[in-house]
Amino acid sequence: MLKSNLRLKIGIFILAIFVLGGTILPFFTQEDPTAQGTYFKNLAMSQDHLLGTNSLGQDIFWYLVFSIRNSLLLGVSVSICTTIISSLVGLTAGYNGGWVDRGIMLITDSFITIPVLPILITLSTFVRGRSSFLSVWLILVAFGWAWNTRTVRAMALSVREREFINMARFSGTGMFGIISKEVFPYVYAYMVVGFINTILYAINTEAALAVIGLSNVTVPTMGSIIFWALNYNAMLTGQYPWIVAPVVATVLLFLGLFLTSTGYNELFAARRGHS
Repeated sequence: MLKSNLRLKIGIFILAIFVLGGTILPFFTQEDPTAQGTYFKNLAMSQDHLLGTNSLGQDIFWYLVFSIRNSLLLGVSVSICTTIISSLVGLTAGYNGGWVDRGIMLITDSFITIPVLPILITLSTFVRGRSSFLSVWLILVAFGWAWNTRTVRAMALSVREREFINMARFSGTGMFGIISKEVFPYVYAYMVVGFINTILYAINTEAALAVIGLSNVTVPTMGSIIFWALNYNAMLTGQYPWIVAPVVATVLLFLGLFLTSTGYNELFAARRGHS
């Protein structure tokens, strides 16, 4: 099935390029991406500077490489935490049902109905100028778990009434054993899709906050590189690689994540016989 899933193969191929580039290339340079004035300002593209240098005297190519690495690290780490939280909460609510389910869903739905972006902008405004990468990470985790919880809970609810679950209960298997051995195999595919989508959410949200100057723009990310390019009017001064390169990289990264997510969903549906 994987061989015929062109969407998934293209998505994985794009992501592999970004992951390998972001993790391996930094080992081939002594470049400090945060240092300013390392090179002459506004140099054109050349063999020494593949994308030229910016108005801060930084090599644009290497700044972009470190930005991709940091954005991926942020996205993956946020996604790992939110997936763990949403899995534990969603499985617990779905399996137990009753007042446990209602109580958990009340809290989950509250987080879902809260308009996230205005809250993020407000919180980021409070810590502006003294925000750290960790504070951005915490904000993204705090608001990133609710949607996946609903999905996992819905799947757990549909599985808990099946015959083999009742047989496991009557045979004396505990709640943890039933959830991990009987329910989890039915919901893990949705967790994988949710995991990929959360990476997309985290990178996208951080980039949006950084572009408007509400994230920690001293750390190279896909958003902070665009922030500095806009701040120094890269388009008006003809420094196109400074603004075009991160925008193209961001679009390709999002395309890779989207294709991987939808491709895996399609693969999982085909395995269940729904294609």
